[in-house]
Amino acid sequence: MDTRTSPFRLRIERVRDALKRHGLAAVLVPSSDPHLSEYLPGRWQGRLWLSGFTGSMGTLVVTLDTAAVFADSRYWVQAEAELAGTGTELVKIATGNSTEHLDWLAKQVPSGQTVAVDGNVLGLAAARALAAALTPAGVLLRTDFDVLAEVWPERPGLPEAKVYEHLAPHASVARADKLAMVRDAVAQHGATHHLISTVDDIAWLLNLRGADVNFNPVFLAHALIAASGVTLFVGAGKIDAALQAVLARDGVRLAPYADAALALAALPADAVLLIDPKRLTFGLRGNVGVNVRVVEAINPSTLLKSRKTEAEATHVREAMAQDGAAMCEFYAWFEAALADTARTDTITEAITEAITELSIDAHLGAARARRPGFKGLSFNTIAAFNANGAMPHYHATPESHATIAVQPGEGGLLLIDSGGQYLGGTTDITRVWPIGTVTAEHRRDYTLVLKGTIALSRTRFPRGTLAPMLDAIARAPLWEHGLDYGHGTGHGVGYFLNVHEGPQSISKTIPDAPMAMQPGMITSIEPGLYRPGRWGIRIENLVLNVAVESLANGSSAGFGEFLEFETLTLCPIDTRCIERALLRQDEIDWLNAYHATVRERLGPLVSGAALAWLMARTKAF
Repeated sequence: MDTRTSPFRLRIERVRDALKRHGLAAVLVPSSDPHLSEYLPGRWQGRLWLSGFTGSMGTLVVTLDTAAVFADSRYWVQAEAELAGTGTELVKIATGNSTEHLDWLAKQVPSGQTVAVDGNVLGLAAARALAAALTPAGVLLRTDFDVLAEVWPERPGLPEAKVYEHLAPHASVARADKLAMVRDAVAQHGATHHLISTVDDIAWLLNLRGADVNFNPVFLAHALIAASGVTLFVGAGKIDAALQAVLARDGVRLAPYADAALALAALPADAVLLIDPKRLTFGLRGNVGVNVRVVEAINPSTLLKSRKTEAEATHVREAMAQDGAAMCEFYAWFEAALADTARTDTITEAITEAITELSIDAHLGAARARRPGFKGLSFNTIAAFNANGAMPHYHATPESHATIAVQPGEGGLLLIDSGGQYLGGTTDITRVWPIGTVTAEHRRDYTLVLKGTIALSRTRFPRGTLAPMLDAIARAPLWEHGLDYGHGTGHGVGYFLNVHEGPQSISKTIPDAPMAMQPGMITSIEPGLYRPGRWGIRIENLVLNVAVESLANGSSAGFGEFLEFETLTLCPIDTRCIERALLRQDEIDWLNAYHATVRERLGPLVSGAALAWLMARTKAF
């Protein structure tokens, strides 16, 4: 791409023109919206529009002579390709939570100059960290500058999708009961009011769902909770009259989306407001009157929704079984189609249509769509062959994708990371499949990753263990060989909600108290290994925290309650890539027991080729 004609280069030049007009030295464009969501409506995908970098996380900084995207190792290969020729450079950072862009700004911007950011999309905690980095360097901070409003003439408007109710039996806890639990927690903090801006918290709390964000059944809204009722600030026309009446019976009234700031400013002087500084923007916080006392703590709803009830766990298990059955149908088709592409008809010499990363996405989505309770995908399917698999967040496009084929005698690895949204749960699964003849190096890498998955899946730990403390267990088999991966080992998962949900995170992040593992939490276990330009491996299951009924020594008296993981995901783990010599017998026993469970649970849900495939892939190893 010619940097002189790149549309992204021209857009960055528009930003620089705006900086000059306002006397600014730099602008920060985070991957964020007014709700601090991970996945953004089109209106707030400014970093993508300006830079061309499509990763779900990353921060863009533009100065008068430099533009840089700060991204962690999950995106390095992808970002280097997408930013090539745009005039924007990649700055590699250690983790997604890194604050290296703050130090970079403090060094790049001269003392006395001003850095701008839109405070309406900047988290309160992030704003404090930004000010703490810039102030000692003598750099000023302006938070009322929305650069996108000046440079993006065709910027999308607010999404208009309708909001609908998540109903029983899948919504197993009534709205009134959830509100009562949150109000009780608010009162324990000594607060009279509580503001929630995170859209998944609001959807969970009110048993509502929407379609404002791709793959996540949420809607844009703020909620102000008081003892006498709840005000839901939501776009006009998004909730029909019938649902309004249902909400009103539980004390929920509607107000225009834009009025949240006005409501905060109108709080009485004797109000005590509970807010979560990690889940509220700096801009919205600025509307609270100086006489209102503010209490800062994690949203009670964030903790409550992370702990699935027994009824919800039952529905999740059902959703996992349906999802696993869809996987069986897909993989039966895939292996048969793959075999067809390798055969040439001796009479017509016609070859079956090639299988590509795109056709995998289409067929897998269709298989899920045939399952009861399916509402949509939970994220963009990652079907990544060979070198593409080395990009953890790779996404095939019509312009750039691979065909699943190898030359005779050669081999490769196909990584498929996919998930579905069901009325009774959210799924997320990654499997790796051999294509052709795999090598000893393939088998070694695959087996080491599998050992990490097994090791963490079998772990027992005291209730309240901070989730990041478990991260090293999955990495240890790789570390033993001098190998590692750049992403976290596990993320929380919602209940027919966001596929990434906090507060728990099995990762290298610095832990804090809300990350304590509690019964009912659902988390992924997904160690990986990536060799740039060659292949990627990741084996992912979702697991549920459950109480240990009995320990090997017969007692845990005096040591408190212990938890273990129930593996929820039901789909065979391919054994053709395993290097037998690297597995211990207890690891093989775990794998065979898992496959026996998969066969037992999925067998009644599939038939024909799918059943035959299931039986073949779950044979004892």
